[in-house]
Amino acid sequence: MLYISLRQYEYVCAIGRHGSLSAAALHLNVSQPALSNALTRVEEQLGYPLFARRRGAAMALTPQGRSFIDEAEALLASAARLENATDRDVGKTRLRLGCFVDLAPFLLSRALRQLRVQMPDVAITYRVGSFEGLISGLIDGRIDLALTYGLSMDAGFTQQTLFTSTPHALLAPDHPLAAHSDVSLQDLAAYPLILSEEGLSAQHVLGLFRQIGENPTVAHRAASLEIQRSLAAHGEGVAISYANPPAHTSYDGMPLLSLPVSDPFTAEPVVLARHGTGPSDTQIATAEQALSDLKP
Repeated sequence: MLYISLRQYEYVCAIGRHGSLSAAALHLNVSQPALSNALTRVEEQLGYPLFARRRGAAMALTPQGRSFIDEAEALLASAARLENATDRDVGKTRLRLGCFVDLAPFLLSRALRQLRVQMPDVAITYRVGSFEGLISGLIDGRIDLALTYGLSMDAGFTQQTLFTSTPHALLAPDHPLAAHSDVSLQDLAAYPLILSEEGLSAQHVLGLFRQIGENPTVAHRAASLEIQRSLAAHGEGVAISYANPPAHTSYDGMPLLSLPVSDPFTAEPVVLARHGTGPSDTQIATAEQALSDLKP
């Protein structure tokens, strides 16, 4: 026997999409009490809450709520497809991938190709963002999986290490360190740095220097990796980046050297992350397996 009606599924999905009873009621043109009653009955039937209710804040989905709504939306789409046999894409499920902005040029295209080969019936969408944007997207369900560095993620996330990345120092060919095959943080501490303006990235690099008791001068905080590379090529300082394009010139054609940082403790894992620590559903597990051997 079915204890939850399609209408109740529709109401709960609308609340999840719009973030509040009032917005969902306006969208569906029904009363807020009708939505509230439907949500209460569904949660009572399931035996667990779908939303975290906080006074004065939007109704945030719990991990179980996100899973329920994904499956409910798929159920509603299947029902709609039965009513309209000419709509062939209505029941197609989706996977939302996130990727850290500096990793995207190296990993995103490969990840999309691998997912589409392994999951041809799933609609793959993606979002490129900062550390904070990806973490926020994972928490509120806008992103299912994220390719990122393991910075700032707490025990509430599941992380699968894909590979380990070593930082590189980017500098002009006439820099005093240019003859070295690699450099240490101690070598770099005497020179002005060019860091990313992405907050957690810059904090991480400066934290590495603090571990050896150094507090170097920051000459620039660049909005992108290519701006870092250009500033370094023009002798504005040493850029430090975990992303290491194979090109030996900057965008504006200036020669550029890339030297690995030799301190072992600077290595940072690149991870495939999702919110929650319990078992993943079948679709997420398939995606995790498809991306398990992803390399730049």
